[in-house]
Amino acid sequence: MKVERFEELQVWIDSRKLVAEVYRLTLNDRFKKDFGLKEQIQRSAVSVISNIAEGFERHNNKEFIRFLIYAKSSAGELRAQLYVAVDIGYISRNEFEKVFKNTVKISQQLANFIKYLRKS
Repeated sequence: MKVERFEELQVWIDSRKLVAEVYRLTLNDRFKKDFGLKEQIQRSAVSVISNIAEGFERHNNKEFIRFLIYAKSSAGELRAQLYVAVDIGYISRNEFEKVFKNTVKISQQLANFIKYLRKS
C-alpha cells in the first residue's frame, strides 16, 4: 500500500498524540506560569509533527529525509526539556516517564524511517 498523505504515516499519527500529551502537561498551574519553558516544549513537540508533514509534501526522498532528521532533532530537544520539567517539579515522574517513553518511540520510528528511505 502506497502512502498518499502524511496523515497516513504511523510516525505522524503517533507524533500528533504526543503533541496533545505535551499540551495537556503544560496546562498545570506551575507550568503555565513559566512562559519560556512552556512555549519551548510545546514548539518542540509541534516541530516534530510539522517537519514530518513538510518533508512529506516535498515529494522528494532526499528532502523528506532532511525534514525527518529535523523532526528527530526536535524529539531530542523535547526529551531534554522534559528532564527540565521533571527536575524543577512542573511534572511528576509518572508524567515524565509516559511522555518520555512516547518521545523515544517516535525517535526510533524516525530513525528507522530514515534508514528505510536511504535504502530505497
